[in-house]
Amino acid sequence: MRQAKVMFKGEEAGLLSQQANGSFTFSYTTRWFEDWSKPAISLTLPKTQQVYYSGHLFPFFYNMLPEGINKEVVCKSHRIDRDDAFGLLMASTQHDTIGAVSLKNT
Repeated sequence: MRQAKVMFKGEEAGLLSQQANGSFTFSYTTRWFEDWSKPAISLTLPKTQQVYYSGHLFPFFYNMLPEGINKEVVCKSHRIDRDDAFGLLMASTQHDTIGAVSLKNT
């Protein structure tokens, strides 16, 4: 199982995991959930205490992946299989993202 902390403006908001069978889970931290001033990270992942399950990478996170030549460069420089969405996500969203959400290794 692989995991990443989901950060929102530098604060830990949740945990994204890839299970051994290739499926994904996402859950908000209790602290983030209980603070009414903290927003959901996405409209498709509303704040709740439930764990979200998906057979593939959640669209919100998938849309953070590089495409085209940028994807090829990241895959080649980090030696990541082009079909490894979680590995690619970790390599490309730890330091410089366009939005408020980034990921960090656990």
